[in-house]
Amino acid sequence: MPATTTTTTRLRRALRREIPCTVGLLADERDFAAMRRYRTFAFDDHPTYLKEVEALLASLARQGAHTTVALFDPDEYVSYCAETGLDPDHPTSRSRFTDHLATTGARVTYTGQPLSALLPELVDTAVRRATWEYATAVLATAGDCPDCGLDLGRDAFDRATRLLLALLDGAGTGTHHLVCSVPAADDHLLAVLHTTRDDDGTNHHDPTAATEFTAVVAAGITLASPGGLVLRVTRPGRPDRLHGWRLTDGTLAPLTEAEVFAAYCTDARTGEPLPPEHGVDHRAGFPLAPGPGAHHHDRP
Repeated sequence: MPATTTTTTRLRRALRREIPCTVGLLADERDFAAMRRYRTFAFDDHPTYLKEVEALLASLARQGAHTTVALFDPDEYVSYCAETGLDPDHPTSRSRFTDHLATTGARVTYTGQPLSALLPELVDTAVRRATWEYATAVLATAGDCPDCGLDLGRDAFDRATRLLLALLDGAGTGTHHLVCSVPAADDHLLAVLHTTRDDDGTNHHDPTAATEFTAVVAAGITLASPGGLVLRVTRPGRPDRLHGWRLTDGTLAPLTEAEVFAAYCTDARTGEPLPPEHGVDHRAGFPLAPGPGAHHHDRP
């Protein structure tokens, strides 16, 4: 091979490593089936499709490319094509939509992990993104208090922030796992936060996850929704502690020990009792100061 050709190939490979790549992924059978309506969509079954995607990702990694994987939603794809005037039954249209997802969609970075690990991460990212968008929309459209003019969404978020800090203070040192569930008119908001608190009283957590969690609590306050929150505290050499609260009247009201036990030891689908988890203490929720602003949420 001539030297100039070798140099050109080397330079192109080097350039290729500096171009980011996004791969759109149909995560489940339902989404895959929706894309089979298009004549130009080449795949017949989802397992083969996933196998080929995984091979493509591995190939891109070997080339040194920075690759992200985005969730390809067929319904969003149809809307995008309608808005942009593209033919949905064309590979170029799918490529353009995938490029669009690189800045707007749920996506994760491919680091060589198997697809069996990447898929749940991608779906979780999409759920978190949708939850965040819904919660922030609730807060943004809450309006102002007719009595004092205060922004109700901002007030609810500030209140939720104080409640979260009170929860972490009351939990003490250790590893904390918090889950907040809020039913909404046409959705169900669920947020999870993992934190650790060291002996100096410093909390360590992902600030983005903390903001998302706070937004869901705030949305529950704004909607006056009968949500709930559970806290699991883990410390080395001690049984885990489980605490629970009911979201009501703009604050978190502690559940009793019996209510916490019933919540954890009842099958949510069938209502049948479940055996208690070994090495876990079910505790009542501890009181949390509601803070200012409760009068905004006392009206029907």
